Amino acid sequence: MQNEIKHVRETAELLHSKAEVETALDTMARQINQLLTDRNPLVLCVANGGLVVAGQLLTRLTMPLTVDTINASRYQNKTVGDDIEWIIKPRTSLQNRTVLIIDDILDAGITLAAIYDYCLEQGASSVYTAVLLDKNLPQTKPITADFVGIKVADRYVFGYGMDYKGYWRNADGIFALVEN
Repeated sequence: MQNEIKHVRETAELLHSKAEVETALDTMARQINQLLTDRNPLVLCVANGGLVVAGQLLTRLTMPLTVDTINASRYQNKTVGDDIEWIIKPRTSLQNRTVLIIDDILDAGITLAAIYDYCLEQGASSVYTAVLLDKNLPQTKPITADFVGIKVADRYVFGYGMDYKGYWRNADGIFALVEN
């Protein structure tokens, strides 16, 4: 397995450099600051993928806010998604709160849509979504992100929170598997 993981990183194609990602995060933060400045948002970090993105965005947000975590996963360290598994639900009440969900990527949108619906079911007054990447897919997604850093092609990507079989979330750029 270690040889495969090492090989994937060594042969991956860099799609977006660290500098490009940082610029996208700056832009997202400005947009979020403008919209949510007086809203006392509860930021929900989607684990595990959203950890890096949320960590990078939080230091750029200038309003008072609170943070909690949610983990609903379809992938469980695999490269294809299954049914949603609810692993962690927030401990903070969502009742009458403005919620900002931060995740790494909007792929098919099934997980993010489920989290969005969960927030509304828990009484959130408004829910916004922020994703570092929005994957260009031919089919319609069940949700559209309010804040998007970068649009990417329909490829398997990793880095900045996104993984390959549980690895390379820490890669400092957005990389794509080499297509054979």
